[in-house]
Amino acid sequence: MLKMEEKILDLLEEICEDDIIREERDMDLFEEDILDSLGFAELLTRIEEETGVIISPSEVVRDDINTVNKILELVKSKKQG
Repeated sequence: MLKMEEKILDLLEEICEDDIIREERDMDLFEEDILDSLGFAELLTRIEEETGVIISPSEVVRDDINTVNKILELVKSKKQG
């Protein structure tokens, strides 16, 4: 699972273009303008491509995915299925 977490962190860092996501995992990515809706759509696509985990944008609300830790937990829960 650690390998997948690192992969997600790498994707987030690339999409957000900021390495602060590794240090501030409970920061609201949307409020801090680090991630926007287009970036999140790209993240969902890349997560599916890299891990096989499918997350439909319609199944999550912003407050469920606004921090790095929440995104990691969502991916982990979907992977465990």
